[in-house]
Amino acid sequence: MDIIFYHPFFNATTWINGLQQRLPQATIRKWLPGDEAPADYALVRTPPVAMLQGRNQLKGVFALGAGVDDILSQLKQHPEMLPEHVPLFRLEDTGMGLQMQEYAVYTVLGWFRRFDDYQLQKQQALWQPLENYSRKNFTIGILGAGVLGSNVAQSLKAWGFPIRCWSRSPKQIDGVTSYHGDDQLNDFLNGTQVLINLLPNTPQTVGIINRQLLSQLNDGAFVLNLARGAHLIEDDLLAALEAGAIKAAALDVFAQEPLAEQSPLWSHPRVAITPHNAAVTLPDEAMDYIAKSILQREAGEMPEGKVDLARGY
Repeated sequence: MDIIFYHPFFNATTWINGLQQRLPQATIRKWLPGDEAPADYALVRTPPVAMLQGRNQLKGVFALGAGVDDILSQLKQHPEMLPEHVPLFRLEDTGMGLQMQEYAVYTVLGWFRRFDDYQLQKQQALWQPLENYSRKNFTIGILGAGVLGSNVAQSLKAWGFPIRCWSRSPKQIDGVTSYHGDDQLNDFLNGTQVLINLLPNTPQTVGIINRQLLSQLNDGAFVLNLARGAHLIEDDLLAALEAGAIKAAALDVFAQEPLAEQSPLWSHPRVAITPHNAAVTLPDEAMDYIAKSILQREAGEMPEGKVDLARGY
């Protein structure tokens, strides 16, 4: 069994050694330009076209991240890069779900307890108790009901907030009000106080958080983007913040990364920023999943996490 590995900045030695311990029967190597030797599996992040092109013998390609938009965008330009019969797998959780829960719970509780307001008052040396929000009216709406979205929904549900989710296709999450499809998006937005984005990045979801969508949230709503910068029209968010329609936002992802120094988001007092690290790939958990999935493929089974190329996730 031959496995090739490519990542633009991960330490290849760490991954190769870790996978070798889990799959002692495999031969694992770092892919380098010009390497056309046989391979059964490929582990990749933003792979060069030449790495995968023409490898008809591949049994699977594993994307080293929760999203696969980097590979899908390459396939748009180079459809011959990945043979049609070769399945593409993404890391559905592998520790990222817990990290997303931590980020979402920390941020939402901060808004709910008005810690952002108190921080602004601190800068003015202002001692002023503020009226608490009503928990029953602090409805949290999550765009995306996949593995990460459902994990975040369950973690916030434990705090007693009303939780709702919206997805393209019907999903059921215990104790969560579910909406799906374009026809139910308005109903999902109406009454939402906190909007959390965990959608996959597809042509259908690019720019989905725009002026029109933001205007349908509760007045003074909050926005948390944990998915992709392409989902959010940043100028529309800034306009909504200036108008007071949106009270605050926490952003981990941006249309341009790193975020340009001249971006007005940096200086806005109601915008919190982190550098696209809400959830990072954890090597041990990821290698456990990949090794298990490869063994399943070798046994003729289809592992979880297979990407539907037509849907983009």
